[in-house]
Amino acid sequence: MATFGAVVRSMRPRQWTKNLLVLAALLFAKQFADPDAVLRACAAFALFCMLSGTVYLVNDVADIQQDRRHPRKRLRPIAAGELSPRTAVAVAAIVALLSLAGCFLVNPNTGLVALAYLGITLCYHFVLKHVVILDALAVAGGFVLRAVAGAEAISVEISPWLLLCTLLLALFLSFSKRRQEIATLEDDAQATRQILAEYTSELLDQLITTVTACTVMSYCLYTISDRTVSEVGSRDLLFTIPFVMYGIFRYLYLIHRHGEGEAPDRVFLTDLPLLITVAAYVAVVATIFYMAAGGLGGPLLPANSPAQLPMQ
Repeated sequence: MATFGAVVRSMRPRQWTKNLLVLAALLFAKQFADPDAVLRACAAFALFCMLSGTVYLVNDVADIQQDRRHPRKRLRPIAAGELSPRTAVAVAAIVALLSLAGCFLVNPNTGLVALAYLGITLCYHFVLKHVVILDALAVAGGFVLRAVAGAEAISVEISPWLLLCTLLLALFLSFSKRRQEIATLEDDAQATRQILAEYTSELLDQLITTVTACTVMSYCLYTISDRTVSEVGSRDLLFTIPFVMYGIFRYLYLIHRHGEGEAPDRVFLTDLPLLITVAAYVAVVATIFYMAAGGLGGPLLPANSPAQLPMQ
């Protein structure tokens, strides 16, 4: 039982919240009322949780020496000696094979995306995390593949705008994480993550500013694009823009005023305003889709409204 507990903790259940992106297609494709689609999406979510867990196991084995020099990571089971590297690798191999097989059963395309996700994450842990800028892009690519996998699981197409927003938001979180690691660890930052020697707080602040502006603008363009208006049946998604802006600005506030950001999963699970914002955003999006379908008497702004701004 002690070994089982160590394996579970090494697979980082708290970080499985990142895999909620797999369910994004279910919401934005308005398939949340289809039992079969819900079942497939939830299966893909669970399988990606297992798949990402195997990557964490491999990562902890590869980074065991660096983790032992980190004030927080040294408590991880493998670094602390609670779980042997050999056991961790064996469990990772078994779970990865079972997870990939499950993804192919859900949908062959989902299986291919899962295979690509596993490939890019392993490539990141062994190669790309040592290459400046590409390290953040590789992490962001993993988030995009999660969203694509969810779409393939229910056989729908995700808007390119939404994929772009996912990429930019993931870059925002990745750069923010690196900035906070530098601020927190200071001179010890390079010893725990070598790539941090290639970054400075000033450079990361510029990158974060650029990505923040691009993220907000891309989401705004997504809400008013012709394709989105046609698929949703209204322009009402523009009313969700304030939620996105507040969420991003709140995160920036937590980074600069409270020293958060080194562990994005912890921030999202512990900061009440962010939790409320995410819940409210999902509720508003679901309501807009329901109204556009005529559930509450039709959309607030019909697709053929004179206020519609055509834009691709």
